[in-house]
Amino acid sequence: MKCLFCSSEAIPFISTGGLGDVSGTLPKYLNKKNTDCRVILPLYKDIPYDLKKNFKYLKNFYVPVSWRNQYCGVFEYEYENVKYYFLDNEYYFKRNGIYGHFDDAERFVFFSRAILEFIRHIDFYPDIIHCNDWQTSLVPVYLSLYYSNTSKYENIKTLFTIHNIQYQGKYSKDIMKEIVGAPQESISLLEYDGCINFMKGGIETAHFVSTVSKTYAEEIMDPFYSYNLDGILKSRKWKVSGILNGIDEKIYNPNTDKLIYKNYSVKNITSKKQNKIALQRRLNLIENSTAPLIAMVTRLTSHKGIDLIIKIIEEIIKENNMQFVILGSGEKKYEDFFKNMQFKYQGRVNASFGFIPELSHKIYAASDIFLMPSLYEPCGLSQMIAMKYGSIPIVRETGGLKDTVKDSLDGKGTGFTFKNYDPYDMKKAIARALEGYKNKSGWQTLMARAMKQDNSFNKSASEYIGLYDKLVHTT
Repeated sequence: MKCLFCSSEAIPFISTGGLGDVSGTLPKYLNKKNTDCRVILPLYKDIPYDLKKNFKYLKNFYVPVSWRNQYCGVFEYEYENVKYYFLDNEYYFKRNGIYGHFDDAERFVFFSRAILEFIRHIDFYPDIIHCNDWQTSLVPVYLSLYYSNTSKYENIKTLFTIHNIQYQGKYSKDIMKEIVGAPQESISLLEYDGCINFMKGGIETAHFVSTVSKTYAEEIMDPFYSYNLDGILKSRKWKVSGILNGIDEKIYNPNTDKLIYKNYSVKNITSKKQNKIALQRRLNLIENSTAPLIAMVTRLTSHKGIDLIIKIIEEIIKENNMQFVILGSGEKKYEDFFKNMQFKYQGRVNASFGFIPELSHKIYAASDIFLMPSLYEPCGLSQMIAMKYGSIPIVRETGGLKDTVKDSLDGKGTGFTFKNYDPYDMKKAIARALEGYKNKSGWQTLMARAMKQDNSFNKSASEYIGLYDKLVHTT
């Protein structure tokens, strides 16, 4: 089966978060299962030169963007048995940053249309075009409008994956003619709630729609989670499904991870303590291997549950002999709060700010408990990584957190959960975890159970192949 995986970002080339992780990992697992999956990306200026210097130029062609014809060059690079294609246009992509530009609508209109033109110029006609988030959501729209009745395009099926429904690609209706270039009679595909909505167009025209966890697929049918798209999704519920993301266990494996202080595994789990002492030393915390260390690696934004932390963290610190570590960046008011906490509780609290991959690995390896009290979390990877490193997650039951972490109340779970978005419900879950930590033998059993969970992309890839197969055989 041939698949063209379309994304606006992918590790190791360029990434801003979960979409980049998935786009750079899932395809290699698909290819291990005899799928010919190739990835297509914009050729951004910010792709590291050490990678870019090895790209091979293939050819160029012109892409219709409304009334314009824009140049598109094609470069190729193979990485970890996956063929990557990069679409080059310096006007659109030779600039700093991936998103947030005044002409993002036009940039990703170009990218979406160029993907479909690319197919005929490279002579790679996939069975499936797998689109991801609003930046590629116009691919199924253009396929249905201009290509589906063309020779060799007529059997191509499309899957549109929603990674985060909050970001939809919403623009003024004025861009329909000038930028999108679709006929006026097709405006109903994209018009929604008084504007042009790229994601809505992808949901309308893709053959199937998926999200990044089964629970999130249910949640986005609810107005609370859908950002006003629940009506569209409910009417097309028959084609919506959820497939949980995974983690790359080649990168996240405490037995082989070169970024942590001391490697360990389920068989020598006590070596985890050496990571704890080393991290405490680095972060100027009191060196104490028995004091429970609670950690967060997160963006400092409201939907990550930071407001809940702010309301009760001092109570927890005063009532328990524990330590708290947080790594992330985001809103200034949250950064200022944690800076103050670090000053007020020196030796027990540390706040580090920024994107620091090596430190995040060390925190996963050193922490005993990992906290994720999100308001919403489409999938979440941190809780999976934490479990792999034997750091027991405390999560709110939402999205992928609910799908991956089962409460240990019955002695069979992998963490501690709470339902309501409430600081004292969260505090009760933390209290249960801290009480459980005192039972050393029981805690080691819980750690071993969490570390043995299969949250790899191998499992995700099998489910995607099943969905691809279903698509291919759908008339």
